[in-house]
Amino acid sequence: MPSPLGSPTSSRSVTQTVNGSHRFTIKGYSLAKGMGIGKHIASESFTVGDYQWAIYFYPDGKNPEDNSTYVSVFVALASEGTDVRALFELTLLDQSGKGKHKVHSHFDRALESGPYTLKYRGSMWGYKRFFRRALLETSDFLKDDCLKINCTVGVVVSQIDCPRFHPIQVPDSDIGSHFGMLLENEEGSDIAFNVFGEKFHAHKLVLAARSPVFEAEFTNRMEEDNDEIVVTDMEPKVFKSLLHFIYRDTLIDDEEFVGTSSSCMPSVSDALASKLLAAADKYDLPRLRLMCESVLCKDISVNSVANILALADRYHAMDLKSVCLKFAAENLVAVHGPGSLRDLPVLGQASAMFSSLSLAQPMGKLLCARMVLSISKKTARRCSQSSSRQLQDVRKNSVVVGRAEVCGHSFLMVVIRLTGV
Repeated sequence: MPSPLGSPTSSRSVTQTVNGSHRFTIKGYSLAKGMGIGKHIASESFTVGDYQWAIYFYPDGKNPEDNSTYVSVFVALASEGTDVRALFELTLLDQSGKGKHKVHSHFDRALESGPYTLKYRGSMWGYKRFFRRALLETSDFLKDDCLKINCTVGVVVSQIDCPRFHPIQVPDSDIGSHFGMLLENEEGSDIAFNVFGEKFHAHKLVLAARSPVFEAEFTNRMEEDNDEIVVTDMEPKVFKSLLHFIYRDTLIDDEEFVGTSSSCMPSVSDALASKLLAAADKYDLPRLRLMCESVLCKDISVNSVANILALADRYHAMDLKSVCLKFAAENLVAVHGPGSLRDLPVLGQASAMFSSLSLAQPMGKLLCARMVLSISKKTARRCSQSSSRQLQDVRKNSVVVGRAEVCGHSFLMVVIRLTGV
């Protein structure tokens, strides 16, 4: 006799797309023309469905057979992946306000041909004949020598949808707000800080738990010592921000944390994020250091990179330093001017390593001898998109006479010949 059947079970497979969009603005279209058939300008990579993507714009077209008649636009898989299935939409935005955008969509054809499969990193989907170039240059899509392309990617994912009964939502942790109230109310405080006459009351146990520097300081203090510490190397506003982080684990809400590049904001060295970075280094608070690095990273420009790199080097902000050096390499010509990177101590270390070098061959008339950042092939490709001619001139008229490693970064000493002499 067969055994009785158990309770039936069920499951359901759900296949859907994880969608995301990226807008790519191309300024200086007229200058990009003539870069060559098959040469492209790439957007920053963006993430959709756990994969990295990038938009490629070909001003002179991708197909040699079209002889630059069309511009080409593609979206490429920019991270590792195998047989990634996705839907795409590329939209050339009408900048007249009429809303007559040029849309090439794969979403509309999903039922006919299914999603497109990208086999490996670098695989692309797009249009060799995206738009006729002569029409583009007289259209409302081009305004102030600028194009705007919007890309939507829908990554196909499948999962088993299990039934969920009576879900219970767990709110986000509010422990930071509770500790923050402890700081504001000063309840149970057992230590005071005198910062240029302004008093701050805190709790030794909290400070010691968060900072090994505070822990060591409180451990070594004698019982008969006065429970007041005088702080002379930090402004009251900075110390208040430091305590705010220690108790709440967040940055204080202050307008000086907004980008410092605006003319109405303080300089990089005077910005609150810079001063708080110094405090994070002093009290060994790695998370606060990273938060300040993240804020300062958003303000990196040709004009500010030297100062920010100096701060990063002084306060052991290694991630920020790497970003600054990478930015300098990608904008090599622009940042190598008066009052720029060549005046920094970290580069002075590298320069000193080359002091004993002599030229092994006659060079003729010399323009100057300089030390520049070593540029990888990947970085060189990015540089070629913005300053290819200047970079090529530097390479063509340069001879490498030395190499050094400073702070984990590779440097080259080059001699640049004076052309046309």
